[in-house]
Amino acid sequence: MFIRRIPVFILSVFLMVCYFVSIGNAASAAKDIKIVASFYPMYIMAKNVIKDVPGVSVQNLTPPLTGCLHDYTVTTNDMKKLARAQVFVANGAGMESFLDKIIAGHPNIKIIELAGGIPLIKGEGNEGDNPHLWVSISNAIIQVKNLGRAMEEFDPDHKELYAKNTADYAAKLEALRQKMHSELASYKGRSIITFHEAFPYFAHEFGLKIAAVVEREPGSEPSAKELADTIELIKKNGIPALFSEPQYPSAAAQAIARETGAKVYVLDPAVTGSDDYDAYVNIMENNLKILKLAFRN
Repeated sequence: MFIRRIPVFILSVFLMVCYFVSIGNAASAAKDIKIVASFYPMYIMAKNVIKDVPGVSVQNLTPPLTGCLHDYTVTTNDMKKLARAQVFVANGAGMESFLDKIIAGHPNIKIIELAGGIPLIKGEGNEGDNPHLWVSISNAIIQVKNLGRAMEEFDPDHKELYAKNTADYAAKLEALRQKMHSELASYKGRSIITFHEAFPYFAHEFGLKIAAVVEREPGSEPSAKELADTIELIKKNGIPALFSEPQYPSAAAQAIARETGAKVYVLDPAVTGSDDYDAYVNIMENNLKILKLAFRN
């Protein structure tokens, strides 16, 4: 009789084990957090803040070569990504013009805007506040800390790990900030001409002056008068360098260079790049080299 009951006992234990494993797996799956970042610089910040946090992942909303989100319209695929996410990380300050659409379509998603605590620079005319906050390393540090605190509140089970990741990345950015301040200190007051409104915060951080912005929006063509005024400005003030961007090739830069003898260099606003954790740091290190080269020539 005892022998006959053994299989029943084993079967009962097996079923109980399967039940609790299933419950455990369901609980584990329920803790998974999917984050969607609005575009590249937010994605790199999020990667660093959630590094090695169990069950937490981040995806970039926009295609790799999107660049800044000027006039970007969310697609059906974007909305599908957001439907599977619990958190949306945005730059804020008006960069994500589609934010209201996301909130309306996904009322349960947690929106984290990283612009909090950063003084905004007013744009020209009716342009509103300049949203290119991350191009200043000091601002990027604030944004990383804002994200770290928000994730600690959203996922308190991993609070210590978020805090560690945030502190580690902020320390790396602070070392970069100090290095760039030290090596660019002798160039304070220098004038530069750019071809996109991405660099006011960067220029403010390092004491540079933006003498002119030739193309305020990527892809827009400056008028003949704007080109003539810029050429006159360069000749009058002896400005030796023009700074275009890798994401937005500019024929206007080359035309101005031919007329003035100024050289064209490339500064990167860190809106596209590799998937590496140190991608932003590497881009800014290269910007430092470019600026030193341009100012020495």
